[in-house]
Amino acid sequence: MKKILFAVAASAAVFATSSAFAAPDDAGTGYIGLGVVGSHYKFDVPNTTTSSDRSGDKATGKIYAGYNIDKTWAIEGGYTDFGKKGYDYTVGTGAGHIQTDAYSYYVAGKGSFAVNEQVSLFGKLGVARNHNAVSTTGIASVSGGDNKSALYGSIGAEYAVNKNVKVSLEYENYGKNNIDLGRKNGAITAGLRYNF
Repeated sequence: MKKILFAVAASAAVFATSSAFAAPDDAGTGYIGLGVVGSHYKFDVPNTTTSSDRSGDKATGKIYAGYNIDKTWAIEGGYTDFGKKGYDYTVGTGAGHIQTDAYSYYVAGKGSFAVNEQVSLFGKLGVARNHNAVSTTGIASVSGGDNKSALYGSIGAEYAVNKNVKVSLEYENYGKNNIDLGRKNGAITAGLRYNF
């Protein structure tokens, strides 16, 4: 995840040296975007020893689209694929494995505040539909459904490369999964979007 953050910071520094002017988003326009998502995984299985890490970070992807109601307000929806992550464990002499496969859909209202002609701060608030499928081998067992709706929120900043292209960095919280193994609630996303 450090490499992702470094790449975004380096890109922003390069863009900052340009003399690009970017007007605020026009009312009645839309946008589409792609993002690289850094998320944290953790497996809390009691009374186990491990042959792999109980926790770690994973970089995955996101697609999203939005509609600018006016220069301040927009509505946005997206799909984030958190990917698969596994954990190998032992209890006594018994070995096992837990595998999670997680993704989320969200829809949210977005409010933006322009700092200057190129930089703006934003926040999003809405609802996410989280999916976290958990499969196990060995003696560990899990209970609960794969899907859960939860409150979604985000804060971040955008840099306008030009009138149509923006890069962003944000912290997103997708809310809880129904089964609390694998992906944690929060994620850091570096995005690139095109306004049309």
